[in-house]
Amino acid sequence: MRKKIVITDYSFPDLARENEILQAAGFDVQAFQCTREEDVTDAARDASGLLVQWAPVSRKVIQQLKQCKVIVRYGIGLDNIDLEAAHEAGIMVCNVPDYCIHEVADHTVAMALSLIRQLTRVDALIREGVWKTYPSKRLLPLEKVNFVSLGFGKIAREVLKRANIFGCRLFAYDPYVTEKEMLQVNTRKISLDEAFTIADVLSLHLPLVKETYYIVDKQRLKEMHSNAVILNTSRGALIDTIALADSLKQGLISGAGLDVFEKEPLAPDHPIRSAPNVILTSHIAWYSEESIPKLQRMAAEEILLALSSRQVRNRIV
Repeated sequence: MRKKIVITDYSFPDLARENEILQAAGFDVQAFQCTREEDVTDAARDASGLLVQWAPVSRKVIQQLKQCKVIVRYGIGLDNIDLEAAHEAGIMVCNVPDYCIHEVADHTVAMALSLIRQLTRVDALIREGVWKTYPSKRLLPLEKVNFVSLGFGKIAREVLKRANIFGCRLFAYDPYVTEKEMLQVNTRKISLDEAFTIADVLSLHLPLVKETYYIVDKQRLKEMHSNAVILNTSRGALIDTIALADSLKQGLISGAGLDVFEKEPLAPDHPIRSAPNVILTSHIAWYSEESIPKLQRMAAEEILLALSSRQVRNRIV
């Protein structure tokens, strides 16, 4: 029998790339649209490998995967996969961290520039019939802006490179990166406490782990100055978004640009929807006409490498 690879769920127009790569290598590819644990278990019980987008691959699911050797996530984040359970079961977990670096960096900086230049705020005033030739709040020239990144991975570095072009002052917090490495891209290494107190722009580029869950909470938001803006194109639960909405409504910070949320889609009654000076996008920062086929190809190649007992590119577990 041919080994089976299960695609638990996908949002792509088709799976031609996966089928071309994997079927040519002798694998049976079966695709589903799983949304619940039970769906994943039923679909993948006898699979040798899984390609997963958003479907929940919990401990309960993993305990039923008796034939599975590898799980590959369509994307960077691994929130929907129980990594500890996979490790205990001896199942390799890989992701695809290289497919949308420039797209996310571009999206992040686009939101940053809009908020720094107060475009959304001025646009709203004009629509209300208010015409002012000077801004409602303090507006720094870009060369005076402290652009701070939490995290210094691939996307963060591309964001900082773009901010550098506009003349911003660059800072980053990342306990796993040396000051020397940051200085190579004109960025000063700072502490987590400093990041919140000096930031005019605070951009989040961290993985979601126990230590980073709600790293931006009510107390941290109080430490930021009233003209600061915050950006999140990383993982939704890095921010307590309800606390963020309260801070914006109270004027404790100036604005926010969010592409990711703790629960998606964003609830119709979520308070962040009614907060002032907020840009909300629907987890779309990763997208371009080229990012989808690249993601599909790289995910298929990764699972093929794993099941062929060759060196994978991006093993997490």
